[in-house]
Amino acid sequence: MIDRLYKLEENIKELEKFRINYKVDDLINNIQIEWILRYGLFESIQIIIDICCHLVVKFNIGNAKSYSECIELMCKENYIGKEICERLLKMVGLRNIIVHEYISVDPKKLYSMLDFLDDFRNFVKQIKNLI
Repeated sequence: MIDRLYKLEENIKELEKFRINYKVDDLINNIQIEWILRYGLFESIQIIIDICCHLVVKFNIGNAKSYSECIELMCKENYIGKEICERLLKMVGLRNIIVHEYISVDPKKLYSMLDFLDDFRNFVKQIKNLI
C-alpha cells in the first residue's frame, strides 16, 4: 500500500506540472495532450479506489459491491473525511466515464479536475495517518 501512496504522490506532482504547462485549449486542440491528462487522472483515481477497497477489507468494515461503496464505507467509518468523500465519489464517476464513455468526455470538465489535486493530497495524508 505504501508503494501505491508513493505512486499517487508522484502522479500529483506530474498533474501539477501538467496544469502549469497546459491550458484547457491545449486539450481541445491536441488529442495527445488530452490523453495524457485522461491517463494521469484515471491512474490516480484508480489508486485511490484500490487503497480504499484494500482498507475496507483490512479493517473489515463492510462488503463493498462497487468502487463507490468502498469510498462510502471509508467515509462512514471516518477513515477519510466527509469533506473529501463527496469529491472522491465524483472522481469515481469521472473514472467510469473515462473507462466506459470515452467519446463523451468534455475536455473542459476533464481539465477542471486539476482543481481537486488538494483532495488527492489530503487523501494521501489521511491514509498515511491510518497506516
